[in-house]
Amino acid sequence: MFGDLMGMMGKLKETQEKVEATKKRLDTVMIDESSSDGLLKITLTANRQIKTIEIDDALLEDKEQLEDYLILTLNKAIEKATNVHETEVAAVAKEGMPNIPGMDMFK
Repeated sequence: MFGDLMGMMGKLKETQEKVEATKKRLDTVMIDESSSDGLLKITLTANRQIKTIEIDDALLEDKEQLEDYLILTLNKAIEKATNVHETEVAAVAKEGMPNIPGMDMFK
C-alpha cells in the first residue's frame, strides 16, 4: 500500500516538474495577432507576456480608435495564448496523472 502511495507521490512530483518545464517552454512560443486591416500587430508569449506592439502611424491620429484597436487585438491575442497555454499544460498534467480509482475525470 505504501509502495503504491510512494509511487503515486513520485509520479505527481515528476508531473509537476514537467508542467513547470512546459510553462517555461511556453515563454518561447510566440503568438502573433493583427487587427483585421493590419494597422496594429501584437506578439505575446503563450504565457501571455506581451513582447511587441507595432502601431501604424495612421492610428496615432485618433486616440479612441487606437484604444479600440488595442483592446480588440490584445483580447484576441490573449485568447489564443490562453488556449495554447491551457492545452499544453493540460496535456502534460493528464499524461502524468496516476491511475486513481474514481478519479478518471482527468482522463
